[in-house]
Amino acid sequence: MGLGSIFKRNKKEKAKEDIGESHIDIDLEDCEGCEKCVIACPNNVLVMENDKPSVSNSFGCKRCKVCMAICPNDCIKVN
Repeated sequence: MGLGSIFKRNKKEKAKEDIGESHIDIDLEDCEGCEKCVIACPNNVLVMENDKPSVSNSFGCKRCKVCMAICPNDCIKVN
């Protein structure tokens, strides 16, 4: 077993960890529908539906928490 096989194994293990579903909670009662989170999401996980954000693809979430940081009302929680 060479050094290259160690690096390949670590990549496979990391890929398995990233597959897990991200949990995103949006408090729609406090949300004003400003759309900042939808625009800021680098992975296009959030979309606007009925003037409120919703999660379109939770598997695409990389837990960067940009949506949490940009929300002016602290309506989004990423676990």
